[in-house]
Amino acid sequence: MKISLLFVLMVTVLGGCASLPKNPAQPPVVVTNPTAVLTPPSKEAAHRSHGGGYYLDDGPGANPPANIDAIPDAVPKIEPLRKASNQPYVALGKAYTPSTTLLPYHETGLASWYGRRFNGHSTSSGETYDMYAMTAAHCTLPIPSYARVTAVSTGKTVIVRINDRGPFHSQRIIDLSYTAAHKLGLVQGGSGMVEVSAITPADISKGRDLNDSSHGIFLQLGSFDRHENAEHMLADAATRLDKGSTALVILDHEAHYRVALGPYTDADSAEQAEKEIEQRMNLIPFRLVLP
Repeated sequence: MKISLLFVLMVTVLGGCASLPKNPAQPPVVVTNPTAVLTPPSKEAAHRSHGGGYYLDDGPGANPPANIDAIPDAVPKIEPLRKASNQPYVALGKAYTPSTTLLPYHETGLASWYGRRFNGHSTSSGETYDMYAMTAAHCTLPIPSYARVTAVSTGKTVIVRINDRGPFHSQRIIDLSYTAAHKLGLVQGGSGMVEVSAITPADISKGRDLNDSSHGIFLQLGSFDRHENAEHMLADAATRLDKGSTALVILDHEAHYRVALGPYTDADSAEQAEKEIEQRMNLIPFRLVLP
């Protein structure tokens, strides 16, 4: 009886084991719409979100120039925009869309600065950061472009060249080079309220001959007596044309506002752009050669 009972128990246990379902093979995970992970244009930019003010021993170099205040401001000129530096990007979880046209811009907010910790590092423009040059970083202004920065508390003003991205901080609007911050009196405090105004091609050429404003070949799309009409055409052209490394600009000359694309450094590239303008805008541009 004991043997029979033991046999029954063994059969029951074995039968139960045999009836246990096997774990089915897990199907492979298929990602149908992968999301691109973008990084900030400058690998240093995320660190700069803290601002200056000797953050982590940031500050002047070991051998600063004898008279930093005597370093001249940046000299505005019309430069080809760098296509790679003006693409939409994501930094610290926030999306940014840089401007690809040189238009008026004005904003008041907090400025910070960055110094020796980043001196010699690559900027978003591909240029090397020089803390003693008159440059700045901005999240969306075109690269390269120029801006006038005024300290609200003192009225001191400097002109800087935008060649980097940042600061990626909700309360700050511009990161100044050490020298620019020094000339504005913002170094010791680490930050300060400023007014930032973009310098447009019209500002550059105002009060001087058009030939003095830049060099190269420009393709004029239209000429207007009223600035707002020129702005309308510029906005329309911006949606139709592939500007590449050039910029759509408004040139102010002899009471006329000229909407132009350029500059081009050689006739071949200008001719190729002329064909595109004819196809996409149904007009023949007028070529301006600025020596």
